[in-house]
Amino acid sequence: MTTLILASASATRARLLTCAGIAFQVVPAHVDEAAVKQALLAEKADARRIADVLAEWKALKISRAHPSALVIGCDQVLAFGNELVSKCASMAEARALLMRLRGKKHELISAAVLAKAGAPIWRHVEKASLWMRDFSDDFLDDYLAAEGENLLAGVGCYRIEGKGLQLFSRVEGDNSCIQGLPMLPLLTALRDQGALAP
Repeated sequence: MTTLILASASATRARLLTCAGIAFQVVPAHVDEAAVKQALLAEKADARRIADVLAEWKALKISRAHPSALVIGCDQVLAFGNELVSKCASMAEARALLMRLRGKKHELISAAVLAKAGAPIWRHVEKASLWMRDFSDDFLDDYLAAEGENLLAGVGCYRIEGKGLQLFSRVEGDNSCIQGLPMLPLLTALRDQGALAP
């Protein structure tokens, strides 16, 4: 059977694949995401295109080094109004971001690309809409203290699969998309490629 590689260091994405019973290897694609985002924003690319390009870039980088493998590249961006939000570098930044998102809607756009022999063979981009409730400052402080710097791994500084769910009043979209890897379309694609049993 074809070797499957996840071109991401994300523990959440790896957990999604593991929970689905998929055998895979992890080979992170270390790329300068900030530079790519800046170039795409200068070209007036929207959030959907940016997520797709980043996912493809990661997939192709690892696919060129492992041409016989099937490589999953993925990326997620957070759109808040007309702004594309980047990952926070500190807990102070995370607190400020969650304060800005409080009581408002934002969108998560998750992209996945499959590559083989250095070329993309499948892609999917999916969007989820999330409304944060107007939580109290005390709740936010408790949440940040409980979750700690693990929150900095996600673009929205929340883990919706855990206590982060309490930050929200409404969510529209698939849970795996929210966690950064749209699993149902990916599983179909992997079956189509013969990487999973039909």
